Amino acid sequence: MTTTADGPNEKLEQKKAKRGFIARSWDFALELWGVLTRPSSVFALGTLVLAGFIAGVIFWGGFNTALEITNTEKFCTGCHEMKDNVYAELKSTIHFTNRSGVRATCPDCHVPHNWTDKIARKMQASKEVWGKIFGTIDTREKFLDHRLELAAHEWARFKANDSLECRNCHSADSMDITKQSPRAAVAHQRFLFTKEKTCIDCHKGIAHQLPDMRGVPGWQ
Repeated sequence: MTTTADGPNEKLEQKKAKRGFIARSWDFALELWGVLTRPSSVFALGTLVLAGFIAGVIFWGGFNTALEITNTEKFCTGCHEMKDNVYAELKSTIHFTNRSGVRATCPDCHVPHNWTDKIARKMQASKEVWGKIFGTIDTREKFLDHRLELAAHEWARFKANDSLECRNCHSADSMDITKQSPRAAVAHQRFLFTKEKTCIDCHKGIAHQLPDMRGVPGWQ
C-alpha cells in the first residue's frame, strides 16, 4: 500500500483553514460586541435609555395584546374545524347556557390563567397550526375519526397538570358540599379533597360529546 506525499500536507492545510475560520469568527464576534458596547457619540445616554424603555413598552404591549387576541373565543372558533364541531357541541351544555348566566369560553377550559402556564400552553398549542395547514380534521368525518385521539390528548394534559384549567373557575376550597347532591358530595370528599383523583378523572364529556369510550381505562 502506498501513500501520496501530499497527503499529510493536505491535512495540515485543512487544519489551518479550520483554525482560520474559527479565528475570523471570533474576531467578528469581538468586533460586533465592541460596536454594541461602545458609547454613542451621537445620542446622550439618557436618550438611549429612554428610547430603550419606550421600545420595551411597545414590544411588551404588542406581545400581550397579540397574546390576548389569541386567547378569545372568537379566535378559537375562527376556523370551521372548531366552530362546526366542538363549539357547536358546547352550545348544548350547561357551561354555555345556565340559570346563572356565567359562561365558560374556550380559553377558560383550555388555557390556564396564570401567565407562565399560559405561555407554556400557547407554545404547546402552536403545533395545532400544523393540523390546520395539513387538513388533519378539515371534514366532519376526519374529526370523528380522530375524536378519541384528540380527547385522549386533552385528558392526559388535564391529568398531568391536575386539571389546572378546571380550577380557573372551580375551587375545592370554596365548595359547599351541603349544596351538592349526595353522590357528588361523597365523591368530592373521597377523591377530590384527598387528592386521590383530579377533576378530569370523573368529568370527561362535560362540555363536548364523548367519543367511543370502549377500551378507555377506568371507564364503564
